[in-house]
Amino acid sequence: MADSSTQSIIIGASPDRVAVVICDFPSYPEWTEAVRHAEVIEEYEDGYASQVRFAIDAGVMADEYVLAYEYAEDLSRVEWHLLAPSRMQKSQRGSYDLVANPDGSTTVTYTLEVELSVGMLGMFRRKAEKMIMDTALKQLKRRVEATGAAQ
Repeated sequence: MADSSTQSIIIGASPDRVAVVICDFPSYPEWTEAVRHAEVIEEYEDGYASQVRFAIDAGVMADEYVLAYEYAEDLSRVEWHLLAPSRMQKSQRGSYDLVANPDGSTTVTYTLEVELSVGMLGMFRRKAEKMIMDTALKQLKRRVEATGAAQ
């Protein structure tokens, strides 16, 4: 049984700028510590990725898997699911929800549900999920705000 976890962060950029970084999958290895490789293997007609193959190495967990993506028309939501079980995961579902704030920033809410193929005590799994999500959001914030400063 997979549990769902949710965390949010405020990023000093518009939802459009945040969405550009989220949707640039081939660049993930440049700014996401655990991602070793990200390859778009299938696209929708509009050019957005529909399937992405990832290779990750997070120290205690290394895995390769393919995620299928769907997008809200205005990119206020990007969601995904695991296409087939991998060596470490039975299932994965996740989403980024982007909400514009009056000051021009964006609140990004990250929801993740993973069912591992390997056993892990609930207490340790929840701690690992929190750390993974916290790290992912901080790295996203750093990347978006750095690319905004460069523009």
